[in-house]
Amino acid sequence: MKLSDGVEQAIHCVGMLSGLSEGGVLSAAALAEFHGVSTSYLLKHLQALSGAGIVATVPGPKGGYRLAKTPDRISLLDIVLAVEGPAPAFRCAEIRQRGPNPLPGRYFTKPCGINAAMLKAEKAYRAELAKVTMTSILAELAADDDGGIAARGCAFMELNERKSARG
Repeated sequence: MKLSDGVEQAIHCVGMLSGLSEGGVLSAAALAEFHGVSTSYLLKHLQALSGAGIVATVPGPKGGYRLAKTPDRISLLDIVLAVEGPAPAFRCAEIRQRGPNPLPGRYFTKPCGINAAMLKAEKAYRAELAKVTMTSILAELAADDDGGIAARGCAFMELNERKSARG
């Protein structure tokens, strides 16, 4: 299974937004700059996160993005589903029923075993992602940080965090 680059970008942006002060926001341009990605591409994913209720948008010249819920209420699965959509990664097209000399329908009364196995694997994958919150990701990062990661983030926030008129 391959997830889009947008999933990684969205997870990192949610992590960055977790560090905002009360009433603070970051622009899409600032988030894109910090992560070295395209603003236009990132905007698509920020809109998906907003549509899923993970981030909130604040309009206006001092506007930007902030979390719509606390990091402990945001799972990796929430972010993946916001960016990639809810459809299963594997979609059975029943190709076993195509081609020359097709067999009669009686051979296809049971669901495709390949589809069943893939859906079972996806269910397990999603269950694992649902267990991991942004709080746990950030705690693990903090535990492994010698101070350099935090210093980089704080310096960037100092320059780029906007105080929204709508706290």
